[in-house]
Amino acid sequence: MTQTKTGALSGNQKRKMKSAARLYAVQALFQMEAAAQSATSVVAEFLDHRFGAVYEGDEMLEGDVDLFRDLVETAVTYQAQIDQMTDRALVAKWPIARIDPTLRALFRAGGAEMGHTQTPPKVVIAEFVAVAQAFFPDSKETKFVNAVLDHMAREAQPDAF
Repeated sequence: MTQTKTGALSGNQKRKMKSAARLYAVQALFQMEAAAQSATSVVAEFLDHRFGAVYEGDEMLEGDVDLFRDLVETAVTYQAQIDQMTDRALVAKWPIARIDPTLRALFRAGGAEMGHTQTPPKVVIAEFVAVAQAFFPDSKETKFVNAVLDHMAREAQPDAF
């Protein structure tokens, strides 16, 4: 971890930790749905075993614990509202229940952040498009994610545009 002489994290390190927290939140929400696990158990697993863990010689990034926890808990608490907002952003014949579960988790985490934090919606969109690129490299999903999140952001925070 990059720290200044006073021990505080640099701005770049804080940004990386927030980005990692968003990626972990999508993974956690996916895991909760796929394995029918509670938010409490999945959050504990991620904090105990994934943040900073080493897999096959690669060290996982430390994530912003507070942002991670907030995204997962908010996505669960407001899931019905976030899913409805996502449905309104999707093509009529493709409700949220029919889309890829990874994208569903991504829209829930993105919706949680744009609807319940002070993060500017354009930052949320850019960050979750980057998460989509991590899961779907070389695909059309990133453009789809950008379009859906843009629609959701304009609904959640119309004054920001």
